[in-house]
Amino acid sequence: MARRIVITSGKGGVGKTTVCANLGYALALRKAKVLLVDVDFGLNNLDVVMGVENKIVYDLIDVLEGRCRPKQAIIQDFFTPDLYVFPSNHTYSNVNITGKIINDVLSEIEFAFDYILIDCPAGIENGFYRAAEIADEAIVVTTPHISSVRDADKIIGFLQNFNIDNLSLIVNRARGDLILNGDMISIETINEYLNIDLLGVIPEDDNIAGQLLIGGAVRGESEAKDSFIMVAKKMHEGKKEVFDCTKKYKGMFGAFRRNLKRIV
Repeated sequence: MARRIVITSGKGGVGKTTVCANLGYALALRKAKVLLVDVDFGLNNLDVVMGVENKIVYDLIDVLEGRCRPKQAIIQDFFTPDLYVFPSNHTYSNVNITGKIINDVLSEIEFAFDYILIDCPAGIENGFYRAAEIADEAIVVTTPHISSVRDADKIIGFLQNFNIDNLSLIVNRARGDLILNGDMISIETINEYLNIDLLGVIPEDDNIAGQLLIGGAVRGESEAKDSFIMVAKKMHEGKKEVFDCTKKYKGMFGAFRRNLKRIV
């Protein structure tokens, strides 16, 4: 049976959907079968991030309303055979879709997957409750900014009300140079404040922004890809390593890099 994991955040703009896409890709590279599910009806963009929006014939709403079977709506990633996308609908706004209805659909297909990653709307509106209701685990995504961390703390409290005990944290868009210079909250401080398992650290990386222009996960060699691989290894193989975004900025040459970035 698949591990159902909701990927959520206290606020929008922290890169939650990007984390969902790239983590799914990294897990699929470990030969795990992964399904990415978008439950943000009307404001969804997982299909765009994954570059499959032009391949959609049916979506999750079509399945829920009985126009097709689940396997007819699921799209296999072109480059990664073990990665699949269950797209949502860009125009649908019916708030009466409940988690229970979606749960019934996922129960039909979860035997075919190792992981079901649920891309959750930001905030605590109906979409959040819908996503949390169908998950067994949760990954909270935050950035190293005070407002983002505080909102993540609030969302953790809501998740605990859903009896989701397996909570973990991904710190996204971390800049090692700013952390060492004292201009960005350290990973240790964030982890201590939120007090949940640190699953991974994803560095700020221009490769992610570039990949979003063409769709799909980050496939070329980059720090971002390496960090997601570390997260996948921790989830799937029990490894303990977490990406150190400050490593290349330590020591004499690291200090030179930090100062150069300040100038540039």
